[in-house]
Amino acid sequence: MERMLRGKPAGEEAGDARPPRRVTDCGDLPFLIKRDGAWLYKGTPINRKPMVCLFASVLTRDEDGHYLLETPAERGRIEVEDAPFLAVEMQWTGTGRDQSLTFRTNVDQCVTAGPEHKLRIMHDLLTCEPVPYLHIRDGKGRYPIEARINRATYYELVALAEPGMVQGRKMLGVWSGGVFFPLGEENDCRDVEAGPV
Repeated sequence: MERMLRGKPAGEEAGDARPPRRVTDCGDLPFLIKRDGAWLYKGTPINRKPMVCLFASVLTRDEDGHYLLETPAERGRIEVEDAPFLAVEMQWTGTGRDQSLTFRTNVDQCVTAGPEHKLRIMHDLLTCEPVPYLHIRDGKGRYPIEARINRATYYELVALAEPGMVQGRKMLGVWSGGVFFPLGEENDCRDVEAGPV
């Protein structure tokens, strides 16, 4: 990981014909991804966006749900306060069942919500405020890598909400990729995930 911080690839040099190396487990690495999406290394913010994007490209989760930075040569655990990414912008096309919602993350990855990239809403246990997430990609095992949808983008999402039925309950939600994603019902403090319409 030190080589990656210096801007050099952690794998073999281009044209090197050596067989692949075993992945070295580096244990806990001094990285922290804060709730606001800031990446810190040894407590210092990483201000170079290309460097953040490089690290983001090798981020995964293990079978126990721990976040890892993993290259072909090295891997190590890092700390994440909430979700590792933020969805900071949304574009939409179409309406109703034909609607498509595409989100841009803070590392400039664009993901369209649908069967493989689900939206889910959690609720803060103390305030009942909704906390929306978007599935970005699979980790290892059952733990996904997600982006928390920022407040401004969530308000845009809510503006597109329409009524629907999920498991016999009347819900407000949005369509994307042929899937109806419930955003919740009024005065409800339960976690809601996409379900059949």
